[in-house]
Amino acid sequence: MSELKDRLRSDLTAAIKARDEVRSSTLRMVLTAITNAEVAGKQAKELSDDDVLTVLTSEAKKRREAHAAFAEAGRDEMAAKEKAEAEVIADYLPTPLTAEEVSAIVAAAIEQTGAAADGMKAMGKVMGVVTPQVKGRADGGAVAAEVRRQLG
Repeated sequence: MSELKDRLRSDLTAAIKARDEVRSSTLRMVLTAITNAEVAGKQAKELSDDDVLTVLTSEAKKRREAHAAFAEAGRDEMAAKEKAEAEVIADYLPTPLTAEEVSAIVAAAIEQTGAAADGMKAMGKVMGVVTPQVKGRADGGAVAAEVRRQLG
């Protein structure tokens, strides 16, 4: 079992004992998403820490989007619930990168691949180098926008 999944399970037990409703329901939801990812496809598999991190990142993104949608619709109670869930999930994600750090990683990748001369045609090549470095630490859309800005 991955260390991260084991940590999530032990934290769930602690949250239940502490009667922390938000934390326990969020951790249950995350563990269910992990289990679903494990049994998806033709053959069940054990997820690595990287795979669990991918699931956590996806769940965090869902919470951020739901929070924004509820806040925009004036449903403050639901927006607060989604925000609280996102904060619980954020405890298990690596520290997010700043815009400057993302910019530096993209610049280094462009230099490494020699993509500056190719322009936008090399976006896939650059993203292939950048994505593993920022996985779980930066929003993919923001990274792609930065690559476009530096290549264009």
